[in-house]
Amino acid sequence: MENADPTARHDLEGWLNRLVREDDPHFVHTQEGVDDMPSHIKMALTRTSESVPFAEGRMLLGTWQGIFLWEHRRAAHTRRVVVTVMGE
Repeated sequence: MENADPTARHDLEGWLNRLVREDDPHFVHTQEGVDDMPSHIKMALTRTSESVPFAEGRMLLGTWQGIFLWEHRRAAHTRRVVVTVMGE
């Protein structure tokens, strides 16, 4: 992401706020306020990788955390998931 000119971040944030509006009447998941579901959508749109801690052979996910593969195409496709394990 462009970091030398702060207007790039400003423009991106403005565009995302217009794309995912807090006042969207279709959102059902609003338990933590009007920015609850928009924050989830923005995270999904901007995420590039994921790190998950493990201990004793199990993923250390919290109550509200989960991992899923989200297919954005209408027809099913074959996907490969690459997992890199670092550490002991």
